[in-house]
Amino acid sequence: MSTLVARSVAMFALAAGAGLQAGELPGAQVFKFADVGGIREHGVTVSTGEYRGRKALRVVQPARGDGFAVLQGVNFQDGVIEGDMAIEIGRPLFPGAPGFGGIAFRARDDVSGYELFYLRPGNSTSPDQAKRNHSVQYVAEPGFGWPLLRRTWPSVYEAYAPLESGAWTHLKIEVSGRDAKLFINGALQPTLIVQGLKGEDLSGRVALWGFPGQTTWFSNVRITHAKPAAVRNGDEAAGEWRATAVTDAVPMEGILKLTREGETVAGSWSGTFGDALPVKGRWRNGYVEIEFEGIFPANPAMGPAGPAAVTFAGWIEGGAMNGRVRVANRAEGSVTLVKAP
Repeated sequence: MSTLVARSVAMFALAAGAGLQAGELPGAQVFKFADVGGIREHGVTVSTGEYRGRKALRVVQPARGDGFAVLQGVNFQDGVIEGDMAIEIGRPLFPGAPGFGGIAFRARDDVSGYELFYLRPGNSTSPDQAKRNHSVQYVAEPGFGWPLLRRTWPSVYEAYAPLESGAWTHLKIEVSGRDAKLFINGALQPTLIVQGLKGEDLSGRVALWGFPGQTTWFSNVRITHAKPAAVRNGDEAAGEWRATAVTDAVPMEGILKLTREGETVAGSWSGTFGDALPVKGRWRNGYVEIEFEGIFPANPAMGPAGPAAVTFAGWIEGGAMNGRVRVANRAEGSVTLVKAP
């Protein structure tokens, strides 16, 4: 057998095992769900059927918990994930359930960790503006579920999108390094942008997620891989850092002096809000969240000076951090840390 023929046979075998269809460009994987081959059930049951005029994968989750249909033969780091999803609510788990469904990526084999974009279509048409703002959500497990992200970082990890309950909705997820974007129904602009994905796993499985009390349908899932961005985990938080921040209220700058013991971070802040303010926080494989309290400066828009609870969060890499800053009830924006030589 010639080398070219052998290579072609090997590529065909790989495509068959991964759900690739003949004629697809190299690096693209397409799941048309003609059958349930290439799907691993994790807390769900899957089957094929027809919904609103098309053949699709039916995902049913019998009970609360992390239930996923895991696409076999996929190891995803960076690239584009696209697919159509529809949520058919049967017996909702609670009154007014808006429906829940989405696509997870960089998931662990046992699905104990993952990044996830998901939709709540019923919220999109609610007369309650707060619910409308909760139409689209990003979460990461372990440790960054929707209650924590919503309360700690309001409006940052969820958004509004025009959705229709029961209808087919097209999702496109673009992932590059620590950043991801979600596009809905072919829109040119993303509905939700996440800068600084919370998960520490840089590659993993792609999995389809639904919710109890409904049938979640998926069709035409396509995964296109891209050259991975150069990111790494584990960089050190200890040292002296110059911080600058841009917020919707006031600019901030100062010096952070940090120490680390295990996952515990301590130190001091001097700059906007006060000098030698005690800092506490945690480090997780290069991701850091730190907090301190000081005095928010008087501001024509925000009123007189007053107490300020400040949080910085982001990934440290190569002697720098580009992350989020929040001053509770006063300001939010982006922060950059640069390590002193």
